[in-house]
Amino acid sequence: MEVYLDNSATTKPFKEVVDEVVVALTEEFENPSAAYNKGLIVEKKIKKIRRNIANTLGVEEKTIVFTSGGTEGNNAIIRGVAHANKKRKNHIITSAIEHPAVLKTVRDLEDEGFEITVLGVDDKGYIDLKELKNAITDKTCLVSIMYVNNEIGCVQPIKEIGDIISNYNGEVLFHVDAVQGYAKVNFKLSEMNVDFLSVSGHKIHAPKGVGFMYIKDVNKFKPFMTGGGQEYSLRAGTENVAGIYGIGKAVEILFEDIDKNIESIREKRNYLYKKIVENISNIKVNSDIENGVCHVLNISFEGVKGEVLLHYLEEDGIYVSTGSACSSKKKGSSVLNAINLSPDLADGAVRFSLSEMNTFEELDYAVEKLKQHIEMIRIFSKKKR
Repeated sequence: MEVYLDNSATTKPFKEVVDEVVVALTEEFENPSAAYNKGLIVEKKIKKIRRNIANTLGVEEKTIVFTSGGTEGNNAIIRGVAHANKKRKNHIITSAIEHPAVLKTVRDLEDEGFEITVLGVDDKGYIDLKELKNAITDKTCLVSIMYVNNEIGCVQPIKEIGDIISNYNGEVLFHVDAVQGYAKVNFKLSEMNVDFLSVSGHKIHAPKGVGFMYIKDVNKFKPFMTGGGQEYSLRAGTENVAGIYGIGKAVEILFEDIDKNIESIREKRNYLYKKIVENISNIKVNSDIENGVCHVLNISFEGVKGEVLLHYLEEDGIYVSTGSACSSKKKGSSVLNAINLSPDLADGAVRFSLSEMNTFEELDYAVEKLKQHIEMIRIFSKKKR
């Protein structure tokens, strides 16, 4: 049996998504900027997909800009806002548990002369709203906080953060990395004070290499890819038609009944959590089970190295992660360090991330093998001492 539990790293595309990609590559392959009718057909379909995505967020379709994924979106937004405001406002606020696409970007900007404030988090990964409020100054141009953490699954209070920022009359802009949150948390941007948002397709059963940005006010965004007039002149380059068709179909499927979908994943995540707690001793749960996102479960197994356990599970066809696929192996997980996990517990942390495709039978099999390997590893570890 093969059990894929690394859906925070990437997801398997839906069959319907693959079919749409094939259509784009074989039947509707024309350039959407072409003046002839076949090009117009592709353009109209992209427009329909853009409108549908906008509807899932409760915003206007002109605010949705297609990209190559979350990393591009994060870079484009952060660098664009920073360079547009550099002369008068050069302060950026973020958190210690952001994705490297955010943290490395702001560190680059720090080298360019920007002032960076990195907010700490508590032991479940949540920022302190008072600390955020006190960190904002008249030099602050941007706050960038992720919606859902990719390693431990905490869900930040985005609406409350937006309310705090809104007191600065639009002088401080708010970016949300929603790569792990979109389609896993049911939210409407129309009910929040969010200026920018980034999403990646391959986290929601769409192809790799496609995503989108939400840009509330184009006048507050400075494009860093210029050339043609595609995407309202905000992101130059011929559209990735196959990718857009794919993400469009994935969104259509997921949002047919988004609440039911989220609850289905949460039920399986809770089932996995319960089975692990009942069958394996000496563990520490690093995820917020009650308030965290539906699909992420991060657990440290005492006396076990996560990477060793990962490879034992792999031999049984079970695929998990010891952290973010984008984190540094040399320095370990910045997220686990930020929540003050001890080195031993951080070393023994494993992330299980589920999707709609997982079954209860798979989870039973995973726990059975997990228990066997952990017991064996612990016995061997005691003999070595």
